[in-house]
Amino acid sequence: MRRLFPAPPVPPVTDRTAGPGLDGTDREWSLAELAAAYAYPEPDGRRGAWLRANMVSTLDGAAQHDGRSQPISSAADMRIFGTLRALADVVVAGAETVRQEGYRPARARADFAEARRAAGQAPVPAIAVVSASLELDFSLPLFTSPLVPTMILTGAAAAPDRIAAAEKAGARVVIAGDGVGVDPARAVAALAGLGHTRLLTEGGPRLLGQFVTAGVLDELCLTVSPMMTAGDAQRIAGGPAVEVPRRFALASLLEEEGFLFSRYRRD
Repeated sequence: MRRLFPAPPVPPVTDRTAGPGLDGTDREWSLAELAAAYAYPEPDGRRGAWLRANMVSTLDGAAQHDGRSQPISSAADMRIFGTLRALADVVVAGAETVRQEGYRPARARADFAEARRAAGQAPVPAIAVVSASLELDFSLPLFTSPLVPTMILTGAAAAPDRIAAAEKAGARVVIAGDGVGVDPARAVAALAGLGHTRLLTEGGPRLLGQFVTAGVLDELCLTVSPMMTAGDAQRIAGGPAVEVPRRFALASLLEEEGFLFSRYRRD
């Protein structure tokens, strides 16, 4: 992997795995260097939380193949995926993505344990599932065996029996909307109010589209896969279009074996 777009230098380390070189050449880059390159910005007092999205897309715009992102991913993409999770307080995902991708609880990783302790974070990020209906299988490990309780973001009008079932299973239900569904801005504010300021969403496309439309997405980490699938797969963001396209600025760009790993921040 090599760097195509400059970013601030990071300190040298010795525990290395495959990754991009700071000088633009191919070499091994440590998990610590990846974590430094993708570090969340320091709080500036103006925003309660920083919402980052991590998505993958083929050259022809497909965010999935056969309903899943794994077929268009790569080993390097998964290294970055794991690093972004390790930096986050909470991973936010739509209910359909949780079903399709077979979400499990986040696992503790020794490589990031000390950094998370120093940052005052739990051993792993919580998974927050966005669901209006709460029609979820509460017997799955995501609910029965997480290191930190799984959260469910829903609306005030959600069915009381489903809320009760979620809470009985050990999930923490967070109300983030006045009706049946979730208001994206309220979801971010609700998580910030619980002390979660480093937010990561992994979609799916409908949820990411809602965050974009609401104007609360701060950063997009987009892997461009050197594949083409044709078909009618979803784009990385769906739903109603914004009135005026939102401008983001390129923060960094990495490459490995034709895969591009871009990072854009709100301009």
